[in-house]
Amino acid sequence: MENQKRVKDLTEKYGAENMIVLIGGAEAEAAGLAAETVTAGDPTFAGPLAGVQLGLRVYHAVEPEFKESVNPDVYDEQIGMMEMVLDVDEIVEEVKGIREEYGKFND
Repeated sequence: MENQKRVKDLTEKYGAENMIVLIGGAEAEAAGLAAETVTAGDPTFAGPLAGVQLGLRVYHAVEPEFKESVNPDVYDEQIGMMEMVLDVDEIVEEVKGIREEYGKFND
């Protein structure tokens, strides 16, 4: 709930068009829930983003768009090992689908 409040406050301060949310859930379902929350609103209707459709850009840390934008050595050190145990394709498919369906600022 606190993270939802932070995202909402930062979006109000800087504008939704200037925000990118990076998530790192280890399972596709959890990543999808987080992605849906910052785009379409909290689907559980329990937090500050309940009914708030921010439409923010959202990516998972294992998506190629993020991976290609950071230093490869840092990526390998911080995320590389997790890539070996995560279902990367399922996570990417889930987050990309949410982003394409609900995102208002997709490039």
